[in-house]
Amino acid sequence: MKAQVKWIEACSFLGHSGSGHSVVMDGPSESGGRNLGIRPMEMLLLGMGGCTAFDVVQILKKSRQFITDCTVEISAQRAESDPKVFTHIHAHFKIFGYQLAEHHVARAIELSSKKYCSASIMLGKVATISHDYEIIHVDTNQEK
Repeated sequence: MKAQVKWIEACSFLGHSGSGHSVVMDGPSESGGRNLGIRPMEMLLLGMGGCTAFDVVQILKKSRQFITDCTVEISAQRAESDPKVFTHIHAHFKIFGYQLAEHHVARAIELSSKKYCSASIMLGKVATISHDYEIIHVDTNQEK
């Protein structure tokens, strides 16, 4: 896996992924940024959220669960002093579907956090990671 980050100006950087996608990152105004893009530390949280959501959806599909949507809301706290690493991260999963078995949802989240999600496992080396979930039952006519 490869990536490239190129300085644009001030505190703005353009990140290019090995898979051919790009994203603008910028710093906060108090550090000279102009709020032109996502903060690099926010990118870490998004990466973790995407990684675990991918796992959970795949596991639920393989478990023959009728999942129609998945949202992960992530909140984090950082250390007060440098390096301002994440100290606690909480992921709240909203799993939408019909005839969803709670034990399958709980198992999918557990498997992602303990076995499959590389980002969660890596960040868990420096931060306490917690998670919870809610199951939102939808009408079968709303299936994606």
